[in-house]
Amino acid sequence: MKLFECQNCGQPLYFENTRCESCGLELGYLPAKETVTALKDADQNGVRAMADAGNGLYRYCANVRPGVCNWLIPVDSPEKFCAACRHNRTIPDLSQPENAANWRKIEGAKHRLFYTLLKLRLPLSTKTEDPEGGLAFDFLAQAEADATPVLTGHASGLITISLAEADDSKRERQRQQMEEPYRTLLGHFRHEVAHYFWDQLVRDQPIIGEFRDLFGDERQDYAAALQKHYAEGPPPNWSEHFVTAYASMHPWEDFAESWAHYFHMVDTLETANAFGLRVRPKLGGADLATAVNFDPHIATMDRIIDSWLPLTFAVNSINRSMGIPDLYPFVLSPTVIVKLAFVHDCIHANKGQASVGRTQEVLRAVVAGLKRAVGVPDST
Repeated sequence: MKLFECQNCGQPLYFENTRCESCGLELGYLPAKETVTALKDADQNGVRAMADAGNGLYRYCANVRPGVCNWLIPVDSPEKFCAACRHNRTIPDLSQPENAANWRKIEGAKHRLFYTLLKLRLPLSTKTEDPEGGLAFDFLAQAEADATPVLTGHASGLITISLAEADDSKRERQRQQMEEPYRTLLGHFRHEVAHYFWDQLVRDQPIIGEFRDLFGDERQDYAAALQKHYAEGPPPNWSEHFVTAYASMHPWEDFAESWAHYFHMVDTLETANAFGLRVRPKLGGADLATAVNFDPHIATMDRIIDSWLPLTFAVNSINRSMGIPDLYPFVLSPTVIVKLAFVHDCIHANKGQASVGRTQEVLRAVVAGLKRAVGVPDST
């Protein structure tokens, strides 16, 4: 994510800030301008509006009242909710304090998801606009302790998120039970929305053949694959072919995990670029130097990988110096990188900026890059 500052006083801001701690002005996020902007009261025909530094007139999304959104809408828009919140179909019972607190955490993650979706210019429609192909969210809390558990998942454009995932202790317990190295709210959103975009960008498209060549045939029985995965676990050599153990369960999950990791990479590299990060390790052999000085939303996959590998090696090493888990506890094998390149091409082909069908070309470039990173002569 990019960095933001108050246009009034220059104070550095977080994406979620609603008030500048330095000058006291209210703040809001403007999706059209991709910025958090300082606001001053303005009058628009007797209706309270907010003016930014460019004198544009806006009002907050209606979800500013429960404290879950700081996004802005043009004052003359007929919409009540912002580009992210209008996809909500069901919200939790806010009379329960725990539900309200958990929903705020969930919306924080969802808004970061939508930041990237909008940056990548991915197609987004609501269920109201497109009942068959639209995207919607249900945020549900389990009614009783002995009730049927609310399961996070996706079905026909409807993503369900269990409020229990916003409880740090419950999520950590689940992470350990599932033997997952990484489990976050933002990770859930990125994974589940991948299923939605598989329907939009891959299913029934000419690239379905290449998808099956890379990920496998998604027409295999999902329920049987799920049962086998939990009964037998992943194959012994899963890390050579999949980014996570769960990705080995079924081609749909392999695509979703790859999509989520692509989003992890793009958002992290954008933040690294915003901070001007450079990696110049004092090593004699392997070339792990990189300068993250590009916009990953429009970069080639080769450039993303060339920066990602040194950056994650550096930050993982820093984390280990503090005695905490790796920031990115995953290994990207050449096969996994080709799958990430497929995701990259799906996204950019949607914008008319790339084409799919480059598997072997990408694989050769990736393998050459990996050899350079570890100091092995490239013979390809």
